[in-house]
Amino acid sequence: MLGHHAADPERGPRLCFHLKPGSYDTTSLIEVLEQIKTFHAGEPVVLIWDGLSAHWSRGIRVWAAEQDWLTLERLPAYEPELNPVELLWSAIKTRELANLAGGHLADVADAAERGIHRVCSSEQLPWSFLTHTGLTIHPETPQN
Repeated sequence: MLGHHAADPERGPRLCFHLKPGSYDTTSLIEVLEQIKTFHAGEPVVLIWDGLSAHWSRGIRVWAAEQDWLTLERLPAYEPELNPVELLWSAIKTRELANLAGGHLADVADAAERGIHRVCSSEQLPWSFLTHTGLTIHPETPQN
């Protein structure tokens, strides 16, 4: 997830990363969303998700409707070029994960984390993923 910290624009883009064995289901996704809430200190979050069925399960929709800090937006079907996370994964796959034959999930997680840190160390790279999609973030101007 690529985030923008609206309350403090000087903090710039932030990436959240979560990896687990197996697949995500409603329960595990809600746990991740709770971590995102903590990560962003309860500030408003707009999460743009693809059409993965687990992202739009009845349980997720019911839970999300009760969250005043979270807005879920859905990407159009079969439009990976609109998903900035696809570009993030591409950047990591071509460097940190290239030719990786890790014997354990931890090896892959470590390599992916190194890639996330590399991307985050750049002031422009995380935003370039968003710019490439044609999507923009326009933080609200504080009212006096």
